[in-house]
Amino acid sequence: MAIKISPSILGADFSKLAEEIKRTEQAGADSIHFDIMDNHFVPNLTFGPMLLKSLRPYSGLPFSVHLMVENTDEYLEECAKNGASSITVHSESCVHLHRTLSEIKRLGLKAGVAVNPASSLAFIPYVADLIDEILIMTVNPGFSGQKIIARAINKIGEASKIIRKENPAVEINVDGGINASNARQIIDQGADSIVMASAFYGSNNPKELVEYIKSLR
Repeated sequence: MAIKISPSILGADFSKLAEEIKRTEQAGADSIHFDIMDNHFVPNLTFGPMLLKSLRPYSGLPFSVHLMVENTDEYLEECAKNGASSITVHSESCVHLHRTLSEIKRLGLKAGVAVNPASSLAFIPYVADLIDEILIMTVNPGFSGQKIIARAINKIGEASKIIRKENPAVEINVDGGINASNARQIIDQGADSIVMASAFYGSNNPKELVEYIKSLR
């Protein structure tokens, strides 16, 4: 399976988001990643589901929403209504993870679970039949442009072994500090999809970057 690229709009120029969306499409990205943060679960405040609605007319790419919030369930319906194609929630913030994932599926969206660098993967067997994606965080979530946590890379391989046993259809997505110099290591550990923010939107030639990373598998 070819590697997928999902640029995070968090790294884009917010003064011209419509243009940035078009540039993302032209570069050959597979989806657009939206990091919704509430300044409680993570120490940063970004945007809400209304941004999806504003940008939906400018792109036919899937909109992948990553909820980094405390009250996850309160965001699901709004995200679905405003154009999300998938919603990924954090294992650490969901009191009833199975129920939350079931609601995402009821809304007709793909469902994913994100896991922080220091968190356990023990939840996977209990929700493997409900999820389309595991999002391995290789930085502590909250800010774009962070350096990758080297030891967190091993978690990609650990997740891959569990997923192959429980539900091989689940994609392994990786987010945090990924660039052209470390992408091969991420892919070799078992990543199916990569999220990039500053590396993509800060590139002088994002199309070339996407082509290079896709050539690694």
